[in-house]
Amino acid sequence: MGVGPVVAQVAEAVQHVLPAARRGDFWGATIEKFGVLFIGLAAFAAVIGLVLFFADRTPKKMRDVVQLTAFVAPALLLLLVGLVYPAIQTVYLAFTNRQGEWIGFQNFVWMFTQDEILQVLLNTIIWVLLVPALSTTIGLAYAVFIDKSAGEKVLKSLVFLPMAISFVGAGIIWRFIYEYRAEGYEQIGLLNQIIVWFGGEPRQFLIESPWNTFFLIIVMIWIQTGFAMVLLSAAIKAVPTEIIEASRLDGANAWQQFWNVTVPGIRSTLVVVVTTITIATLKVFDIVRTMTGGNYGTSVVANEMYTQAFNRAEWGQGAALAVVLFIMVLPIIMYNVRVMRKQREIR
Repeated sequence: MGVGPVVAQVAEAVQHVLPAARRGDFWGATIEKFGVLFIGLAAFAAVIGLVLFFADRTPKKMRDVVQLTAFVAPALLLLLVGLVYPAIQTVYLAFTNRQGEWIGFQNFVWMFTQDEILQVLLNTIIWVLLVPALSTTIGLAYAVFIDKSAGEKVLKSLVFLPMAISFVGAGIIWRFIYEYRAEGYEQIGLLNQIIVWFGGEPRQFLIESPWNTFFLIIVMIWIQTGFAMVLLSAAIKAVPTEIIEASRLDGANAWQQFWNVTVPGIRSTLVVVVTTITIATLKVFDIVRTMTGGNYGTSVVANEMYTQAFNRAEWGQGAALAVVLFIMVLPIIMYNVRVMRKQREIR
């Protein structure tokens, strides 16, 4: 019996079971979903099996093409279903209202005319300007100062440790650090307890705007500094020692060696670090959602996209924010690819 009749029989059996299962409400819906999934997997396995079966009976070049297609097709299918189609659907939704009616550019007009959304865009720009610059600078300085020092591995591990924590976990940790209790009550937040010890009054760090945005940015810098430090430290160690020794013999001081020898030698790594952190910063969601929920003027594009689409059911406005976020990320990715391509040509 061929594979096709077997799949047909399985589909027919599932179709007989599903109507009766639907009467079981929850369990019926569950069985229905698993039944459809089973049919899909069976059909997919059958197609792959047939392709591989016939591949053994074709000439070598044709067989290679067929086998390559068989192995690449699942990944392409997943990309189409999980990435390309949702992207197209999101772009379409950006031009519709919550009822799905076509409204043109009204969602984008709304975005750039509402003070609340303009504040969101401004916050995102502040994040993008500060986080990559400070994370890379601190990571580079740390990598330079502890390079070949005693306890280098331990010191690097301490800085890299926040990278092992999820953004949600980091947000919860820092929320406790910023925690506020009214004056006269015992402070459980580290910063407010230190302030009280020195005779000051406790502050509501996550409520006082616009400083609360900067307190959230500190969390992101704390996480990303370890990433920058590890990559830049490896790049610094890869700079040829002969060049550094030659510059020292020429009378260059430590700063001149760093600026004229080390930095040019790690320029490609610097570009990768800055662009990677920039993309991660543009997409930041977990920290804001965990610590403030986007309230008190701290929301960013990714958080506002979630709020509009899932909290307020404004699918068009949420999709418009997603499109703008994609447009902001796209030039950075293109620049990164261009730099990497130039480096490959040089090599």
